Amino acid sequence: MKRRVEIGILYSRSGNYQLVSEACHRGAMQAVAAINADPFSPIEFVPIERDPQGNADRYATLTEDILRNSSARHIIGGVTSWSRKEIIPVLEKAGGTLWYACPYEGFEANEHVVYMHACPNQHLVPLLGHIIPLYGANGFLTGSNYIWGWETNRVARDLIADAGGRVLGERYLPLGETDVSRLIEEIRATRPDFILNNLIGPSSYAFFQAYAEMSRQDDHFTPQRCPIVSCNLTECELPAIGAAGDGHLSAGPYFHDASVKEVWLVGQPEHDGSRPSSFQASAYACVKVLASTLASNGDASPSDLSAAFAQNSFNTPFGAISIDPQTQHATLPVEIGRIANGGFEKVSIAKTVEPDPYLSRYDRAKVFGRRKLKVVS
Repeated sequence: MKRRVEIGILYSRSGNYQLVSEACHRGAMQAVAAINADPFSPIEFVPIERDPQGNADRYATLTEDILRNSSARHIIGGVTSWSRKEIIPVLEKAGGTLWYACPYEGFEANEHVVYMHACPNQHLVPLLGHIIPLYGANGFLTGSNYIWGWETNRVARDLIADAGGRVLGERYLPLGETDVSRLIEEIRATRPDFILNNLIGPSSYAFFQAYAEMSRQDDHFTPQRCPIVSCNLTECELPAIGAAGDGHLSAGPYFHDASVKEVWLVGQPEHDGSRPSSFQASAYACVKVLASTLASNGDASPSDLSAAFAQNSFNTPFGAISIDPQTQHATLPVEIGRIANGGFEKVSIAKTVEPDPYLSRYDRAKVFGRRKLKVVS
């Protein structure tokens, strides 16, 4: 007899980051269906769904609603760091856990959160370490005007300096803003070696379209000479970008390879024509790891998770992964992909990278090489 366990599913089905949120929701619900259909799993999940509708102010109240009006103590949800930081105080008060399936800017560890996507040493550091030797170290930084953009660009400034480069410009847009004309003109004037894109949703899609138009006017801005590089761009958003994305680069723990039959995708229908993405894979992994944890520990309260993660390995769409019991961040692959034919061609793969959310083990020389000394007469 399976044990029925209620879990919260907290994803927006509309708003600026709808495509990402839908991919996460899809992955979580696929995993719920797979676990419930597995005769060997002792767990049957009962999803308790809430939709914040892209409104950051609703995450705390809906988290409280889930915890108060159901038996759920584990929530799969949240896309933005803004939403995560709204959820955490409610979990701390009620004793719940958030399973977070999106990349984030690092410099956080909370016993009420399991971080199942990439942190800076698993996305930004390897991305810049890959592209700077190929294109140059002078970058232009963009971002939506909230936590992810601010903090990721803060780290990027330090990394670019470590590589001997300069930040030629830094521009933020309000969430949802699609007028990118001033941003494009600043990039045209400064002529960087690459653009780090931390825009989200419609802002990012409009930027790719405008950048493609600029590249037709000036070949300095082709992907071969001055690429747009991202840490949070996946297959789920490529249909909204279209051919304007071709040739540009992104980093993440997973890019879909249609030539490989992946067990977790068997029997799963295509919903909107987009390919599976790391957001979908990570949300799926959240539910799978939670099921494995609950199977061996019926409560799995926040105080139990460290022991549950110690010395354990979990089978996920990323392969077999571990979770650091001190920081509750996942060890993940790191892949860098180039957009092509509606998906990503992998140009670099590291199969296992341990999380380092505070960049305490970051080594400038290992990433960018030792600086050459200048002779001063």
